[in-house]
Amino acid sequence: MLTDLKVKVGPQFYRYHVGAFSFVSDVLQEYHAKNILIVHGTISWEKAEPRLLFLAEKKYQFFYHQYTGECSYYGADIIKTLVKKEKIDFIIGVGGGKLTDLVGYAAHLANVHFGVIPTLASNCAPWTPLSVMYKENGEAEGKTEHFLRQAAFFITDPELVIDSPIEYFIAGLADTLAKWYESEAILAQEHLVNEPFLQMAKSTAKLCQTAIMEDSVQAIADMKAKKASDVFIHLSEIVFAVAGLVGGFGDKYARNAAAHAMHDAMSKYLPQSHHFLHGEKVAYGILYQLALEEKWSMIDALIPFYQELHLPLSFGDMGIAIQNSERIDQVVEFIDSKEKVHLIPISITKEKLAETIIKLEEYNKTKL
Repeated sequence: MLTDLKVKVGPQFYRYHVGAFSFVSDVLQEYHAKNILIVHGTISWEKAEPRLLFLAEKKYQFFYHQYTGECSYYGADIIKTLVKKEKIDFIIGVGGGKLTDLVGYAAHLANVHFGVIPTLASNCAPWTPLSVMYKENGEAEGKTEHFLRQAAFFITDPELVIDSPIEYFIAGLADTLAKWYESEAILAQEHLVNEPFLQMAKSTAKLCQTAIMEDSVQAIADMKAKKASDVFIHLSEIVFAVAGLVGGFGDKYARNAAAHAMHDAMSKYLPQSHHFLHGEKVAYGILYQLALEEKWSMIDALIPFYQELHLPLSFGDMGIAIQNSERIDQVVEFIDSKEKVHLIPISITKEKLAETIIKLEEYNKTKL
């Protein structure tokens, strides 16, 4: 029996359908909210604000804060100061993954309840009670967990989500796909196969992988046509909600492994990668983990899918030169330092981590 498993199911109230914003006021009343801070971005806020009719309700006093664009300790401290100054008792985050991460962590610091209104489906940040932290220049700073504080609500509308950039949705599909490839081998180990919550994590990860491989092309086509079809709604829901259950049930055994470690290392040590989205870097990380595991046939099976969605297959695809041995050494050192990588049931050394980068580059050249 595992004694180190932390199960974190998700937001206390979830709705995703046309007209769902009408339920926000109900939740605010449940929490006796009066002074509410709205944290938002720019373009996404312009699209979301006209739909948020609860903002006109006189029983609440609303305050507004436009975040810096990064989920940073600096940004969280600004929000904490605003909460104290204006006597805020509830925070609502309206925006993408970095913003919802920021709001979750800031609410933890300020000891207030919070809710999220995602404007796009690019990752499971709105569901998951942890925050990936960055410096204001975009450099990764690791993550912080606030697992004793989950969102009071996660409410959004597919008619808002479908009006977001398609590249973010594609990146979200890749980020969610990683749930299966990162956790499959870990959860298949004999000492873990009979753990009920881990079984649920594995089943959920497989559900995500199957849906993404089968329905992504149609969902993307529907999004381009601004058609909030059942396929688009279901797949976007898998990206920003269902995917969060994988790590929620499986904790460190299913949250992420080498694919996300590679993303974090790139974000920290390879500034050329900063203009790529989180999910795009994770997409490369999936191939890197499979190469570590020497599952070349799985890479072969994924390549056509990657090509159809224009996801990167290599450092070369991202314009990152691997000749800089110092940078690669930093990436390898970082990946090796992560416990989650060593949960993969294979022998992992710094030498193997470095060799796999080269092997993957060379392998993909033969496939293009």
